[in-house]
Amino acid sequence: MKKAILLFVLSFAVISVGYSQSLKINSDQYFEMPGLNVMVFYDIYPEGHQGAIGIIQNGTRVATNGDLRLEPTPGQWQPIPASGKREVFPDKNEISIKCTYPDESRNRKGFNPVIYPDLNFSYNVRVIGEGKKFRIIVDLEKPLPKEWIGKVGFNLELFPGNLFGKAWYVDGKSGIFAKQPVSPMQQDNDGAWQASPMASGKKLTIAPDAPDQTMVITSLKSDIQLLDGRFYHNNGWYVVRSEVPEGAFKNAIEWVVEPNVVPNFKQKPVVHISQIGYLPDQRKVANVELDASETQIRKVSLIRLAEDGKPEVAKSALPVKWGKYLRFNYYQFDFSDVKKPGMYQLQYDNYTTEPFKIDNDVYQRGVWQPTLEYFYPVQMCHMRVNEGYRVWHGLCHMDDALMAPTDTNHYDGYMQGHSTLTRFKPYEQVPGLNIGGWHDAGDYDLRVESQAGAVHSLALLYEEFGLKWDQTTIDETNRVVEIHRPDGKPDVLQQIEHGVLSILGGYENLGRLYRGIIDHELRQYVLLGDGSTMTDGLKYNPKLSKTEKTGAESGASDDRWVFTEENPGRELSTIPALAAAARVLKEYNDTLSAKCLKAALELYAKNNTASDSRGWGIAFNKVNAACELYLTTNDPKYLADVYAAKETLSKSLFSSATYISRVWNLLKNEEFKNALLPAYQRLNDQVQSQNKQNPFGVPYHIAIWGDGWSIEQAGVQQYFLHKNFPTIFSSNLIFNSLDFVLGNHFGENTSSFVSGVGARSVTTAYGPNRGDWSSVPGGVVSGTGIIRPDFPELKVWPFMWQQTEYVIGAETTNFMFLVLAAEKLKGK
Repeated sequence: MKKAILLFVLSFAVISVGYSQSLKINSDQYFEMPGLNVMVFYDIYPEGHQGAIGIIQNGTRVATNGDLRLEPTPGQWQPIPASGKREVFPDKNEISIKCTYPDESRNRKGFNPVIYPDLNFSYNVRVIGEGKKFRIIVDLEKPLPKEWIGKVGFNLELFPGNLFGKAWYVDGKSGIFAKQPVSPMQQDNDGAWQASPMASGKKLTIAPDAPDQTMVITSLKSDIQLLDGRFYHNNGWYVVRSEVPEGAFKNAIEWVVEPNVVPNFKQKPVVHISQIGYLPDQRKVANVELDASETQIRKVSLIRLAEDGKPEVAKSALPVKWGKYLRFNYYQFDFSDVKKPGMYQLQYDNYTTEPFKIDNDVYQRGVWQPTLEYFYPVQMCHMRVNEGYRVWHGLCHMDDALMAPTDTNHYDGYMQGHSTLTRFKPYEQVPGLNIGGWHDAGDYDLRVESQAGAVHSLALLYEEFGLKWDQTTIDETNRVVEIHRPDGKPDVLQQIEHGVLSILGGYENLGRLYRGIIDHELRQYVLLGDGSTMTDGLKYNPKLSKTEKTGAESGASDDRWVFTEENPGRELSTIPALAAAARVLKEYNDTLSAKCLKAALELYAKNNTASDSRGWGIAFNKVNAACELYLTTNDPKYLADVYAAKETLSKSLFSSATYISRVWNLLKNEEFKNALLPAYQRLNDQVQSQNKQNPFGVPYHIAIWGDGWSIEQAGVQQYFLHKNFPTIFSSNLIFNSLDFVLGNHFGENTSSFVSGVGARSVTTAYGPNRGDWSSVPGGVVSGTGIIRPDFPELKVWPFMWQQTEYVIGAETTNFMFLVLAAEKLKGK
């Protein structure tokens, strides 16, 4: 045992002092050395734990949001500063930025309005590379007001997922990072309860028991506090904090941060493949991801797992270099010639992939099915959802909904203007809204575009592939869903029916489409648990006391709010869902089908002359609506409206490319078709160009969120373009998009983006059961995101919504569509 400890200490000493390279500002304007990157205000999403000063240590992002904050452990809706322009000084090895409170773009306005206090001040954050460590200095323009002493401090957030069970020291005091927050609360000067520090002192040592995670932070000014940020916010991180001292402005905060780095650090090789597998005739290319400094390239071996347990090498070769993308070099191993059915693995050096299948039936079981059998039923609102012994959620939101108050800038993008735009007054009960619909995401709201997107994509899927699958009982009368209990009705049609019931419930009772239905306070919005516990299920009656209840009403004003808006673009974009639903529901539910068509026609008549002065995308949405209505009604007047947009469409097809392709063979206007063919050719050139920018052959766009959903959408669009213009558009993007979502994507986490689908998948997701670190089979996450400018990340963490959130709509159904398309095309 003593020998083992001695070896550990010696290895740690080598790691600490034996590596000579130092932090320098690279061409991408962040600090870099092997095993350590420091980003300075590159990312712009602090509310998602992705902003300000961030640290990537030995290939893992370990810290973020290094900045001045007004609370010890702030949450998503608490003030953050406005960031100015980053200034880079290579000669001084320094990056600096000026920040200001308040951020006027967020102060009581915007998508998620934040209420800022009456405090105005500016400061500069400077980060200076010093060998293997770096210094953080905060300079205020002037001292803080006395009443803000003890409130404003410099915070650095530590990712909890990799720290649970690890040790820490603060000036000799020690402990471990616990899986759950356990600590006494204390009242601050305002009487609010705050988490008491786990420890305070001048020097913090993080994870001394794990050399690849060890970090030392030393404060040269006020004490460091180690806090657990999860008391108020279940999605919080650990926080290292130093308060700004009274009277301080120059060098008000000064830290020295020394992350430990593995000597000669290189990112470990990763081999990316589809976690499901491939059709025999499908193009099969694995992507080998290597550290940019790696020069020794090894062979890739394709191993067939024989039934007798003896592996056999099916193919072995050096991978072919593709080039650099993000921070890695990529090499490709093409094994398209291997077609023998069976289970396989790929090996590169010490890396072995999960097993995957090559066979004609690879997409036929357990791939698209979980999305329809689990995810869609679990998301159903106004129902009780059972699965054998399990209740996924109880009967929920039967008290929907109260008319939202006017002049309200709510959260999550919901706004109500000066009028309710209906016959209902604010806080008045709106009937007919407690039926149908799906919870949009982990936050339970019903957005009209999400409901319509789900309905439309399900309808196209049903039309295109004739999917009669029946594994679920959906009883709209008794409001009960039984998973894995067939009822003799196609599940897709039942789900379309459920979505339409919500859309039409709003349209028929409000006299217009709803913008959405959402909880009215943040405590409800952040609910972790059964959605049926959000409200009491009883309609609010203001004549009752808060605790009084009758059989159908209560005095508790916990009912959700329904919002409306004047938005011709959104109304036009809802028409395709209603028109397509009218087609597929005919004969299944003739009455509902007729209502869908009636609403679609009325919405089109109302909005087809609307102007686009506010950027609603009306021109393209009108074309899309007209195409869908023509397919439903066969009325040539809708084609006339499509033809009238020739000049606009010939310049850019934009979102109308798919819609027009679906009616292309029905168009009789040759002049129109001749005008648009060059636009389709340009679109193909653009698609091909985008797909060549990365080794995965997909149009990935770097943003805050992972881009898996838009890549799925691109694949679905490609299916219709290939189907209707086979001489212009190939089928490659269909398969590339599917492979990307199923695991052939960048980053060390090779999981399929579809929970429960593939040998490795995202099974800790931002869904309704995220509080239990769980998932919903068939849910589709947006997937691997980019920590700017070049670090791919897909954390195993239930609260990283920009990477692992589920949503309802086309984003979910498109995965099913791609699988069925691949099955139909059989890899060709």
